[in-house]
Amino acid sequence: MNRTIYLVAGGFFLLPQLSQAEAIKAPPATRPPSEQAVSQQQLDDLQADYERRLSRIEKRLKETQKATRTKKANTFNPAISLILNGTYASYSNNPDDYYLPGFALGEEAGLATEGFSLDESEMTLGASVDQLFYGQATFALADTAGETSIETEEAYFETLALPQGLKLKAGRFYSAIGYINEKHKHVWEFGDAPLVYRGMFGDQLKQDGAQLSWLLPTDTYFLVGGEAGNGVHYPSAGSHAGIGDWSAYIKTGGDIGLSHSWQLGLSHWQADDVQGRESQGFDSPSFDGDSRIDGVDLVYKWAPQGNARQQNLKIQAEYFQRKEAGLVTLNDTAQNSEYDGDQDGWYAQVVYQFIPQWRAGLRYDRMSSNNTGSNNAVLEQAGLLENGHTPQRSSLMLTWRPSEFSRIRAQFNRDDSTPDTDNQFFIQYTMVMGAHGAHSY
Repeated sequence: MNRTIYLVAGGFFLLPQLSQAEAIKAPPATRPPSEQAVSQQQLDDLQADYERRLSRIEKRLKETQKATRTKKANTFNPAISLILNGTYASYSNNPDDYYLPGFALGEEAGLATEGFSLDESEMTLGASVDQLFYGQATFALADTAGETSIETEEAYFETLALPQGLKLKAGRFYSAIGYINEKHKHVWEFGDAPLVYRGMFGDQLKQDGAQLSWLLPTDTYFLVGGEAGNGVHYPSAGSHAGIGDWSAYIKTGGDIGLSHSWQLGLSHWQADDVQGRESQGFDSPSFDGDSRIDGVDLVYKWAPQGNARQQNLKIQAEYFQRKEAGLVTLNDTAQNSEYDGDQDGWYAQVVYQFIPQWRAGLRYDRMSSNNTGSNNAVLEQAGLLENGHTPQRSSLMLTWRPSEFSRIRAQFNRDDSTPDTDNQFFIQYTMVMGAHGAHSY
């Protein structure tokens, strides 16, 4: 008997090549069928036999491919990426004298080092642990005043198979409040944080805790989530045995035809027992009390027929308001004052990709505060009185992005955060090496 060998997914299958006499045995008939009918019956039988054999082969092939994928996932676990960020910064004022009237700045808030600097580069390791969990850790290499430090930026796991659109994340991660907070800085359209993020979150809000989100089964995108943390990171502070801060958020959005899309977000963050929150500059003031922040964000995108490769437009805006009540202490002199903080701020920006690889952007920031207390002299020294000045800033950006893995950006800020205008100029590069997942909306 003749046999044919088929090679499928690394395995050998022997399929007998049956002779016509063996493959087709016509049943006895009372009347001899016509030659055409016999031929058709033979073809039908051959086709049925072929389909049965093919079905068995396909089943074996799927099992083999599944086993191969599992083996490869373990072999290349974890995926590693390295993101290089570098900056040249120039200021007309002394960056060491920077402050934001009416706001106490967190430790990481402020201006980039003048001249050339490594800025903040990242190394990320991520992989599916198994069919239920995914894990990721990101380490930041930051260059500050000529000294390089390594920090655990994120280290968390999240679930992959919870029912009904639920997802749990736990560990250290960027909070999902607002729009850009949970995005890493190299994803931002501008090279520095909006003033409202700088003044209220110390550039970005981290959580050491857990996050639970629910993607509702609706035609329109609708996500509800909540977070609970230990309250260690700015704008909270202190040691808490239980929950030190918490947040909640809602995100919804959808498409308008083929070319337009939008997203709206509402968020709330709260810490009821802030303990010794320190701020930089101005006699190193500390704050004890409670704090809450409410925010709204809106994003609109346009791309002709949904194709963003040639041209696209993105408009985004965020607004936050913070209310605080407690005690402000000047750590250098131990003087203190009761404090009622009332602060808000917003930014709006437009980024337009006018041809492939090139995009330009415009951003405007504005802040205001109406803080009061029992001792204005203390609040003045703490930098919590704006003294009739409204911090604001205008920024222009031009970016060349030859691929999704590289970017060169030039940016100019006219910063009127203080009464003395500061003209700021930046040139930045971002290089991505290794695996890098898709970014969120």
